[in-house]
Amino acid sequence: MPESTRIWFSQPLETVAIWWRLERRDGVTLGFTSHDRDLSFDGLVHRTAPGMVPSAIRRTADFEADSAEVAGALSHDSIREADLAAGRFDGGSIAMGLVDWETLERMTLYAGTIGTVGHEGAGFSAELRSVKDLLARQIVPRTAPTCRAEFCAEGCTLSASAFTHQATLAEVSTDGGSVRVSGGPPVASLAFGTMRWIDGPDAGLTRRIETVEGAWLVLDRTTASAVATGTLIELREGCDHTLDTCATRFGNAVNFQGEPFLPGNDLLTRYPAPQQ
Repeated sequence: MPESTRIWFSQPLETVAIWWRLERRDGVTLGFTSHDRDLSFDGLVHRTAPGMVPSAIRRTADFEADSAEVAGALSHDSIREADLAAGRFDGGSIAMGLVDWETLERMTLYAGTIGTVGHEGAGFSAELRSVKDLLARQIVPRTAPTCRAEFCAEGCTLSASAFTHQATLAEVSTDGGSVRVSGGPPVASLAFGTMRWIDGPDAGLTRRIETVEGAWLVLDRTTASAVATGTLIELREGCDHTLDTCATRFGNAVNFQGEPFLPGNDLLTRYPAPQQ
């Protein structure tokens, strides 16, 4: 059914509810509604979640980003505190709108991505970023001595498959912030790369490798305590975005997206040295 063009709330009483649709980056899609029973439309069952409420949704006709926020209680089985803490909802897409719970006429009020997700006690809140945030991107890049391109992405031109390897988990540190792996490329090549869990309790999640300390990979988030040795993982090598690494390790200096020889602001503070 196409979205309705009706004028909402034009009558004293209307059979209207709010719906939300969340699509996590690992591909899981969840639907919710403020109605007191589940509603099924667009090929998705929207589960009743009366504890979830949106704040005021502001839509503008100019280029200023729309704003919205959603808050609620951790009462639904599909929104677990562990998933929020693990970052499964961070960066996912979200849409919300109105639905007539009798005729299923509906319209979308807001669409964007999920920013910061926080929770205190039994509640949570999510910062939402509208699609118009893309208009705030810098069209002309700023100069920098390091490469601006993401490794194996647009501008870099290197093939991601050539630097992606499968391995297994060998050990997790006591605090869960570091892991050792078995198999894959040399550990030193994984600094600034990524690690994606293929199975286990964290399956589908991707972690950035902040640095390498000996044989340990230091991750940007802690690992679930229930993860077992031998769990299958996928490793992506990393790059420190310097010209030397781009040229010597990858032979890709022709695509370097930076200005390593451009004088910096410190040049303005220099004084001429007297001749001896």
